[in-house]
Amino acid sequence: MTTQTVEKVVIRFAGDSGDGMQLTGTEFTKAAAVAGNDIATFPDFPAEIRAPAGSLFGVSGFQLHFSSTEIHTPGDAPDVLVVMNPAALKTNVPDLTVGGTLIVNSGAFTEANLKKAGYTENPLENDSLKDYRMHEIDITGLTLASLSETKLTNKEKGRSKNYFALGLLYWMYSRDPKQQLLNIDKKFAKKPEIAEANKKVFKTGYHYGETAEVFQGVYSVKPASFAPGLYRNITGNEACALGLVAAGQLSGKQLFYSGYPITPASNILHMISKYKNFGAVTFQAEDEIAAAGAAIGAAYGGSLAVTASSGPGIALKGEAIGLAVITELPMVIVSVQRGGPSTGLPTKTEQADLYQSVFGRNGDAPLPVISPKTPGDNFYCAIEAARIAMKYMCPVILLTDGYLANGAEPWPVPDVSTLKPFPVTHRTDPEGYQVYARDEKTLARDWALPGTAGLEHRIGGLEKDSVTGNVSYDPTNHQKMSCVRRDKINGITQEMGELDLFGPDKGDVLLVSWGGTYGAVRQTTKKLAAQGKSVSHVHLKWIWPLNPKLPALLKNFKRVIVAELNMGQLRSLLRSEFLVPAIGLNKVQGKPFFVREVEAATLNVLEYPEGKQPPHMIPGQEVS
Repeated sequence: MTTQTVEKVVIRFAGDSGDGMQLTGTEFTKAAAVAGNDIATFPDFPAEIRAPAGSLFGVSGFQLHFSSTEIHTPGDAPDVLVVMNPAALKTNVPDLTVGGTLIVNSGAFTEANLKKAGYTENPLENDSLKDYRMHEIDITGLTLASLSETKLTNKEKGRSKNYFALGLLYWMYSRDPKQQLLNIDKKFAKKPEIAEANKKVFKTGYHYGETAEVFQGVYSVKPASFAPGLYRNITGNEACALGLVAAGQLSGKQLFYSGYPITPASNILHMISKYKNFGAVTFQAEDEIAAAGAAIGAAYGGSLAVTASSGPGIALKGEAIGLAVITELPMVIVSVQRGGPSTGLPTKTEQADLYQSVFGRNGDAPLPVISPKTPGDNFYCAIEAARIAMKYMCPVILLTDGYLANGAEPWPVPDVSTLKPFPVTHRTDPEGYQVYARDEKTLARDWALPGTAGLEHRIGGLEKDSVTGNVSYDPTNHQKMSCVRRDKINGITQEMGELDLFGPDKGDVLLVSWGGTYGAVRQTTKKLAAQGKSVSHVHLKWIWPLNPKLPALLKNFKRVIVAELNMGQLRSLLRSEFLVPAIGLNKVQGKPFFVREVEAATLNVLEYPEGKQPPHMIPGQEVS
């Protein structure tokens, strides 16, 4: 058997939501991480909690890109597609590269399942899949046969078939199976009979690859070159939770997290709840409004207060966030964006809540908005959001998205001694205390804890006097307070530092990205720059206020393209703030950008006649 070394591979596992595809993908990702590959993942969940088995809208997928070189995205298209039923085939095979490897669980291609997927004939029996290297394997039958001597029911046996696929892929990509067998024992330690069944099926899949003689060879992906250090595989939500816990330690404040379950933000709550030993307190509220109210109460009481949700939940929290603005209390609001409006696409990614984050409150209620660029960057952005909130006495929105929240990457575990503490102090001296007296540099008011002798004070939703904090309906006072709240947020620009710029600071085209679009845009820029194209890339960490160094950079380029997973929200913000005729590259399909889409749009703009404004673009079509 020959071994072929390849630079990078994209694999997608797809099947029913009960077929364990997320687990299979996650376990293979761990193997790639242990092998030292650079990795990027994209889990794809069905929106329905219990979709009918075999239905098209019940398909669950997990895509993994692993490489011996640096990568930024989970890949445009899979090189290998593993499908567990006809529905998974129908929804995923259009994405498979021509000549790619297709592994099909032929045992699931029954007449009933074909009908559910909308097939009028079995695609395994005609030439519709002739463009791919197809391997029909009765994974279901082989799984049941390998467990024939166990006491498990057929239903329980069938649940192990994902481990057959995992074992087969381990063999195909020259992975050592020993660690996976240990992982199975650990995962199912309380159910030893299930552990033994999964190990047996895993070995069956692995040895099938060795003995079936239907594969031309195995593949090897060498380790990537990383800076020395300790790494772990981390998702964006995990990194966010760890960052918030770290922020509590760095500030010397107790972390209080309140939330209500909502996809894709829920597991931030789950993760933080594991860190009670670091003083973290978690509270699952009865609804989104209660969660926001609890966080405000915790901030008033002196805690590092955090709440999180997705777009619909942030809408419900809107009035409470306005209360945090007018009371000038420090609070971190994590918004993990998903497809909208309303319930929209609850398990799919989007970036269409930028307007909501910057403007989505009644009245003039400004607050800073910060956005991470990779899953691991959530850690540092969470710390930054907490630091800014407590330094400037204001709520801060950490604006992430479903792709960043669920995606994973190798993350260099930081040396905690290098993380800069920002200890918080509370005023205790009652001499001359006024509620809204302000620090000259930050315009922040003092954070006085309730119960401190001589520092009794009133805050609330009614406008207050600019000094005493008494209720005030004076029109000039309201003007003054509105201006000072605005000026305080604008003053955060002094914290921003340099722009994240790749390439020259002037040229033909500048690509602008924010949030999870970073990877596809950065990879495109590197590719085109290597071809000699005059293309640069700036990625925005600060969504609001905008970096003051940005307008000069934008005007140094003939054309500016803003790539975002919405219909043009950042683009319109840049146009209105800086009068730059930015061009939109906009996608709202519940999926992140492919590199090929960004590349095609950029080449289109580069080739566009001078003196004419290129149209705004949607992948696959043009929109004027």
